[in-house]
Amino acid sequence: MTWNENVTDYLRLRRQLGAHLAWPEHLLHQFATHLTAAGIEVLTVTEAITWCSLLPAGVTAAPRTRASSRMTAVRGFADYMHALNPIHEVPPRGIFAGPVHRQAPYIYSSAEITAVIRAAATLEGGSRAQTYPVLFALLAATGLRVGEALALDRDRADLDAGVLLISRGKGRDPRLVPLHPTATAALERYAHWRDDQHHGRRPAFFTDADGERLKYATVRDNWVHASTAAGLRTAARQPRMHDLRHTFAVNTLLGWYRNGADVGAKMPALSIYLGHSDPANTYWYLSAVPELLAHAAARLDAANTREQVQS
Repeated sequence: MTWNENVTDYLRLRRQLGAHLAWPEHLLHQFATHLTAAGIEVLTVTEAITWCSLLPAGVTAAPRTRASSRMTAVRGFADYMHALNPIHEVPPRGIFAGPVHRQAPYIYSSAEITAVIRAAATLEGGSRAQTYPVLFALLAATGLRVGEALALDRDRADLDAGVLLISRGKGRDPRLVPLHPTATAALERYAHWRDDQHHGRRPAFFTDADGERLKYATVRDNWVHASTAAGLRTAARQPRMHDLRHTFAVNTLLGWYRNGADVGAKMPALSIYLGHSDPANTYWYLSAVPELLAHAAARLDAANTREQVQS
């Protein structure tokens, strides 16, 4: 069998067990192409490290982060190949490992989000100019994970009621995501256009020019193009699509603090809306942005002052 055939069989097996593997699929087919071109017949630790250490031309991501992501995908495939034939080697864990930390989110301004959406509307080729402005706007308006938006099926978008059913989220538990009327209207316009392109019977809500479900790697490439065209992405600043989710959460919390709401009482609702299985993941946003931390500290100081007065 060829390396690409082995990769395809490996991915099929993992998906039968419930894995998604959109980005690993992209990486592993690149790895298979490399092995084929180099005439490699036996997978070795040395060859895996060599390929994972390479950075494609134009990539500005941190080398360690990029290599670690590649090695995670390669190690799973190597385990599979080793099970088929012990001659194949499995890279040990810990290669390219660095200190574990959460990347500080980039919090977009309203003007920046608008600029990216407008830039996406100018993307050339196929259906990109119709699809990506709506997709990026949905991520900004709802805080959905990118994978959740791409996994959304046409019949799970109840646009009459203005509600999305997210059934394939990270936490695996289905949840309802109500939409603002403006978001519902934008999705309705896109849905009509999509159906007119003879994609009405395709299950995916967001489709490419052939009516197939969008792949994460393709969406990320278009995000890079749009955010660069909007002037947001530079060699020193590389805001992510996922940061739209952070921005949604932060703005929701800021709105509550500014309006004097009981944020502690509302936090469980935000956790459910975002699909967080652990509320601690939602509370992390308090330390992610200085203004949020300042509001929380002020609220705590006020509570302490009241206690001192009452005592």
